[in-house]
Amino acid sequence: MSKQIEASIVVVDDEPSIRDLLVASLHFSGFEVATAASGTEAIEVIEKTQPDLIVLDVMLPDIDGFTVTRRIRQEGIDAPVLFLTARDDTQDKIMGLTVGGDDYVTKPFSLEEVVARIRAILRRTHEQVEDDPVIRVGDLEINEDSHDVSRAGQTIDLSPTEYKLLRYLMDNEGRVLSKAQILDHVWQYDWGGDAAIVESYISYLRKKVDGVVVTDPDGTKHKVAPLIETKRGIGYMIREPKDQ
Repeated sequence: MSKQIEASIVVVDDEPSIRDLLVASLHFSGFEVATAASGTEAIEVIEKTQPDLIVLDVMLPDIDGFTVTRRIRQEGIDAPVLFLTARDDTQDKIMGLTVGGDDYVTKPFSLEEVVARIRAILRRTHEQVEDDPVIRVGDLEINEDSHDVSRAGQTIDLSPTEYKLLRYLMDNEGRVLSKAQILDHVWQYDWGGDAAIVESYISYLRKKVDGVVVTDPDGTKHKVAPLIETKRGIGYMIREPKDQ
C-alpha cells in the first residue's frame, strides 16, 4: 500500500549533496518533492507545481532567495517559505521574514530539525484556514476570533504581547524556540534585541498560564501541571505534560 503524501514541497539549493539529502529525508517523511538548483529555475518550478511549502536557500548562483520570494509573492503565490541560510546573521533573518518568509534554518542543520519546522509551518498554515478558531495544548485554549484564553476552564487575562507570545509557543507545540526566534516573531525587531525581555515575558506567562489553581471533586486544591518548559541554554517550548 503506497504511503499517503503529506504535502508537496519544492527544495531549492545549488549544492547537489544538500539537495539530495533533503529530498531523501522529505520523501521518507511522506512529502512529495520537486527541486531547483538556481533562483530562476526555482521560480519556474514553483509556478508549475504550486507547492504547499518551499525550502529555499538564501545564497543561490543567479538571484538570491529573497528575490525569489519577492517575485513569487508578486505573482500571488503564497506558499510558506522556509529559508536555509549559511550564516547565523540577524540581518538575513530580518530580510527573510520581511520579504514574506515564514521561518529559517541555519546551516549546518539536522534533517530532523528541517522536517519538524516544515510540519510546524504547515500546521500553522492549516490552522489559519480551519473553521475551528480554537488552538489547544492540553487544557489550555486560545480562541483566535475572540482572543479569549483559558486554562482548565478558567479565563486568563493576557496583555497583547503576552497573547502573541503564547500564540507563537502554541503554534510550535513541542518545538524549542530560541530567544532570538521569539524576539524576531513576537517583537518584530522593534525591540533592541535584548533577550532579557523574553525571559521576563516567559515569567509573566508562567505565572498566569501555569499558576492556575483547580479544585478537585473532593475539594482539594492544586496547581495545574506546568506546560511551559525551559531548555537551558537553548530556549523555551510548550507541550502537554508527559504523564498526561
